[in-house]
Amino acid sequence: MLLSLVVFVLVTGGIIGAYLAWTILPGLKAKRQLEERLRDAEHHSTEAEKQSTVLRQEAAGPLPSIDRLIARTGAGTGLSKLIEQTGMRITPGTFAVLTVLMAAMGSFILGRAVRLPFMWALGAALGGALPTLWLFNRRRARLKRFEEQFPEALDLLARALRAGHALQAALGMVAEELPAPVGIEFRKTFEQQNFGLPLNEALNELAVRVPLMDVRFFATAIAIQRDTGGNLAEILDNLAAVVRERFKILRQVRVHTAHGRFTGYVLLALPAALAIVLSFINPGHMNLLFQEHMGRMMLGATVVMQTVGYFWIRQVIKIEV
Repeated sequence: MLLSLVVFVLVTGGIIGAYLAWTILPGLKAKRQLEERLRDAEHHSTEAEKQSTVLRQEAAGPLPSIDRLIARTGAGTGLSKLIEQTGMRITPGTFAVLTVLMAAMGSFILGRAVRLPFMWALGAALGGALPTLWLFNRRRARLKRFEEQFPEALDLLARALRAGHALQAALGMVAEELPAPVGIEFRKTFEQQNFGLPLNEALNELAVRVPLMDVRFFATAIAIQRDTGGNLAEILDNLAAVVRERFKILRQVRVHTAHGRFTGYVLLALPAALAIVLSFINPGHMNLLFQEHMGRMMLGATVVMQTVGYFWIRQVIKIEV
């Protein structure tokens, strides 16, 4: 009787234990794994928050109050985008202060050189426009470098795809292998899609940061290929060939427009060179331009007309391909 009771208890306990192990232990294991993942995620988010705080502190400019004031205006977004496209590490506040200083300096120099009331305002306008022109020039030079390096990036993407790499990994290879500005922009795109942004949106962001027709073609081609399928490596090879052919045509156009560009430079430099030569030949004659009221007005009109003529000639010889 006692032996039968012991066997019954052992068998029943074994069955109940097996049932509990079969039903409860997987849930407990999954719960433990979830808690570990949550702890890891919390740890990583704390580290990321610390790193982002450090990055924000490093990215904050020397004039944070002016940066916040400019950010509230409508021009703040456009100015920030323009500075980002130049690749420079300055803040909108620093640029605004530099613009004000250059405007004050230009107003003082031109107002003192040509003693006319409106020259103060003209000097302020010219001096204040110099930083903006400098930004546009840096942006144009950076976009030109990007456009020259872009076919090489397309070739590297195509070779990586033929080697069996995924497109995301190929973007990372371009970011690591190629120099700035192509490497920097592709690194931003690679990091954006790594942090959860869809690839099409990350490529659209690239097309916004780099406003070139070839980059828009690149983003559109990848979006269409992901929807409809096809040989992406061949598409990238064809796009690289088109970009190289367009560069070939642009160089031919520069050869044919060299005469017009040289004429523009000569016409721009001729009045200044003639004034310097006449200052040595007949100083009294040239001093009348600075001493007499009419002479100062003529100097001011000359500066304005020369500036307008320079930009006019640039537009005449500018050919879009």
